[in-house]
Amino acid sequence: MRTALAIARKELSIYFTTPWAYAVFTAMVALSSFFFMGLLQSFQQAQEWAQAVGWNKLPPDLGAYRNLTDGVIVQLWGIVLIVTLFVAPFLSMRLFAEEKRNKTFELLMTTPVRPIELVLGKYLGGLGIISATLGLTILFPLILTAFGKSTSGAVLEWPTVLLGYGAVLLWGATCMAVGMFISSLTESQMVAALLTFVVLLPWMLLRGLAQGVEEPLRSFVNYMAFDSQLQNLIMGVLDLKALVFFFSVILFSLLLTHRSVEAQRWA
Repeated sequence: MRTALAIARKELSIYFTTPWAYAVFTAMVALSSFFFMGLLQSFQQAQEWAQAVGWNKLPPDLGAYRNLTDGVIVQLWGIVLIVTLFVAPFLSMRLFAEEKRNKTFELLMTTPVRPIELVLGKYLGGLGIISATLGLTILFPLILTAFGKSTSGAVLEWPTVLLGYGAVLLWGATCMAVGMFISSLTESQMVAALLTFVVLLPWMLLRGLAQGVEEPLRSFVNYMAFDSQLQNLIMGVLDLKALVFFFSVILFSLLLTHRSVEAQRWA
């Protein structure tokens, strides 16, 4: 485990000594801020409309705007999930592909480092950078807590906020695991990023694609869709089935990466 942690520290130092990580940080903050301001504006308009005509006369889909948690933060987490879908492939693409492109992968395989330690170290490094990227988004609920106002108690329902934020981190961890496996298959970082996106996007949208499928296949496809598994967690509902699903995907991706590294070691 000490070797894996050393590899993770090396990966993090590489991330934070290159401008690429800071470009990703900037993009995440800029996009999240843009949508955050839009959600606040929509929330304010809904509140003003409700004060004028009453909540009973508003369309049912505006019911979420009764409070800042459902009207702003829960919807913001949904947007961050989509942004992560685009960001994570560019963070995971270099984990193994860069080693192969620089011809250091073969050298790494001659060192007394077991493949499992290499895989865990690389993943922990990737997990650290995606967590740092997504960690910036927790600023938005903190801003609402500091400057928001509520006539019915706390500004935000923090259990719901934190569970939704945990779902965002879990999604980021899953994207990094899948991306790392694909990165282990190629020496081109751009190909790794593109293939990761091509795999994650349809997987995310499986629920919509399954609408025309007959039972029991529809239930199975809905269960396999990332979107279906994230829905309850984002809304603040602890779903153990979803946790098992995501941890299974992460472990399976790590296992595939380990097998890929092992195969290339003896090739």
